[in-house]
Amino acid sequence: MREQLIKAMQRNQLVDIMYIAKNGSVTKRCVRVIKIVGDSFQAFCFTRQAKRSFIIRNVLAVTPVFRKEREVV
Repeated sequence: MREQLIKAMQRNQLVDIMYIAKNGSVTKRCVRVIKIVGDSFQAFCFTRQAKRSFIIRNVLAVTPVFRKEREVV
């Protein structure tokens, strides 16, 4: 997971993550990784509209977000 998060940060790319919260619930978040420090990372969470800290080992999956621009017909 760490390598995928580093790539997303370097590319300034949005990613969807599946994350296990402290209470054990699994959530899906759309985030932009800001920095990685030790075993955690800081990201802007578009779900919460705020900067959040996440523990890397609690990330179950990382998927890049690809958004197509609407075409003018």
